[in-house]
Amino acid sequence: MSSFLISLVVGAFGCLVGVPLLFALARGLGFYAVVDERKARVYLLFGKVVGVLDEPGLHFLWLKLGWRAPLVNWFGRCQVVDLRLDQEYLRSQPVNSEEGAPMGIGIWYEMFVNDPMSFLFKNADPRGSLRANVSNAAVRSLSNMKLSDMLETRHQMSQAVRHEVSAKSREWGYQLGSVYIRKVHFRDGQMIRQIEEKVVNRLRQVTSAIRQDGANQVNIIKSTAERQAAIEFARAQAQRPHIVGQALQKISADGEVMEAMFQMLEYQRLIDGNAKVTLLPPGEKGDLLAPLLAAQNQKP
Repeated sequence: MSSFLISLVVGAFGCLVGVPLLFALARGLGFYAVVDERKARVYLLFGKVVGVLDEPGLHFLWLKLGWRAPLVNWFGRCQVVDLRLDQEYLRSQPVNSEEGAPMGIGIWYEMFVNDPMSFLFKNADPRGSLRANVSNAAVRSLSNMKLSDMLETRHQMSQAVRHEVSAKSREWGYQLGSVYIRKVHFRDGQMIRQIEEKVVNRLRQVTSAIRQDGANQVNIIKSTAERQAAIEFARAQAQRPHIVGQALQKISADGEVMEAMFQMLEYQRLIDGNAKVTLLPPGEKGDLLAPLLAAQNQKP
């Protein structure tokens, strides 16, 4: 039982401590190296590049570097270069349009390292140089464009900037990816305010024109309706005498009916006129004076 425990402790110690130490010693002596995904290892010995590993996986340095493999980790150095895709955004790059308007261009672009040796030794600041190159390319290729084209043709502008930069960036080990003009804006505050005022005035003019056109349409509809109503009323008034004449012609066929109708019309006129009516008792015409005087002297 004790031997089993001793062997278990020794095996665990060997797995936890001995194996990592053995692998570290093997890497220190240059037996192998592990390259991660989208990484590159550049080995330098006595100021010279002796090997570049840019394929991910396990590499045996004795086969790649030869007799220099055990020396490169002790007397040289290894630089790891990141090959992953990176991106950057340049804000408000100054560009003038053909009309002289000061514009600002926002440029978004992607880049990645395609040549580790050129990236390390041909430029002290390749990222900053690429940034300056993109900015200068935007100024060179986008200046003196028409303002309308600058505000509408962003795809062609992006292609022009990418074509201007790509050839130079490859010399520094950078491969330029996608380039996109994300924002085009005015840089002069006074011009922005003037444009806003013009837009507001134009909107007011359009609004007033719409209102005036609506009022004109309403007036046309109203006048058309009034004209049609006047025509119909005139036609009705013209038909009224004809209808009344036909009715009177039918009534006049019977004398009694006609006399009764005119009498009723006379009574209706008296009622509508609010005239004072004095009722007299039946009798002779010469006997009317005495009752009238009696009625006048009678107290209420």
